[in-house]
Amino acid sequence: MTHPSSRPVIKMRANKSPQRVRFGFPWLFADEVVLDRRSRRIAAGTVVDVIANDGEALGVAGFNAESRIACRMLDRDPTAEIGRAWLVRRLEFAASLRARLYPDTNARLVHAEADGLPGVIIDRFGDVAVIQPNAAWAEVLFDDLCAALMQVTGVTTIVKNATGRARKLEGLDEETTLVTGALDAPVPVQMNGATYLANLLGGQKTGLFYDQRDNQAFAAKLARGARVLDVFSHVGGFSLAALAAGASQALAVDSSAGALALAEDSARISGFSERFTTRRGDAFSVMEDLHKDGQSFDLVVCDPPAFAPSKHALEAGLRAYERVARMGAALVAPGGYLCLCSCSHAADLEKFRTASIRGIGKAHRRAVLVHTGFAGPDHPMHPELAESGYLKALFFRLA
Repeated sequence: MTHPSSRPVIKMRANKSPQRVRFGFPWLFADEVVLDRRSRRIAAGTVVDVIANDGEALGVAGFNAESRIACRMLDRDPTAEIGRAWLVRRLEFAASLRARLYPDTNARLVHAEADGLPGVIIDRFGDVAVIQPNAAWAEVLFDDLCAALMQVTGVTTIVKNATGRARKLEGLDEETTLVTGALDAPVPVQMNGATYLANLLGGQKTGLFYDQRDNQAFAAKLARGARVLDVFSHVGGFSLAALAAGASQALAVDSSAGALALAEDSARISGFSERFTTRRGDAFSVMEDLHKDGQSFDLVVCDPPAFAPSKHALEAGLRAYERVARMGAALVAPGGYLCLCSCSHAADLEKFRTASIRGIGKAHRRAVLVHTGFAGPDHPMHPELAESGYLKALFFRLA
């Protein structure tokens, strides 16, 4: 446990205002704090006291001199002791929201800064939890985090998923390991009337994308009796929900053989095999081939990876989203529906919507926007951090 009296102190620069931090912004960037020889010797992940240049105590943070985000604010109380008991309180607060929303416990339990645990993602799958410690402080306190998680939730199996761009930016290693418990097969998860199989040790991110749950439910409302195309399908999130709602058939397209195999197994377990098919390949090539074959669908869903993961990639990403919209629109039957998704925080809603509408127009289709969806409430948005509201889903009806 780190006690207030023993913590190193990080001071803000004289020309930087502490106002944003006072109002709840959860980060201090490297150019906002004094990084001298003393502070650069502080080990990554050390819990520090943060003060303004005039000595005002701003709170407690996880520090990493090698990261663009030098300080991740942990607590506004400068006397807070950051350890297992503190982690228990944060996890209890986060769990109380999910208990109201999802009694079956299958949900995102911790959504990083929005739940007061900056850089930490925890998804729960019944008695199994997957932790992504994407900040150096969480890596240092990982054992305490696991113990607190088991105490609060009663989970018996924990997977550490330490992969991805966020950890690279923190200078952390990449690995996926089983921390405690046993896990020898994909975990079944009930959601939107279907049974999904989540590969927690070898799948993408934490194994299943809970953030799309509500958008998949809305798409399912449009799918009764429909022929559905699910592009960038991963493990069949949209197509399986559509089949559960009565879709006549669904085709899932993805480049990952492993993801499609899980989708096929999920369809079999759910009783949808006769109405479900998969096609492995590049999404753009498959959509082009389907169009050449004259195929059309009553509902087309395109949920690609983040084409604009940063501001630097924004323009190229918007062009890619426009291309997806154009190609997806060309496959929608008259009167059918097109769902376009973006998980790129750099492409805000207005930019993504504009790119999507432009693409639909280039397909010579007339459209109305019938619904705009976001991540589910187990992915709360930090009010001072636009990045935490990354997911957008646009539902169009096409003439």
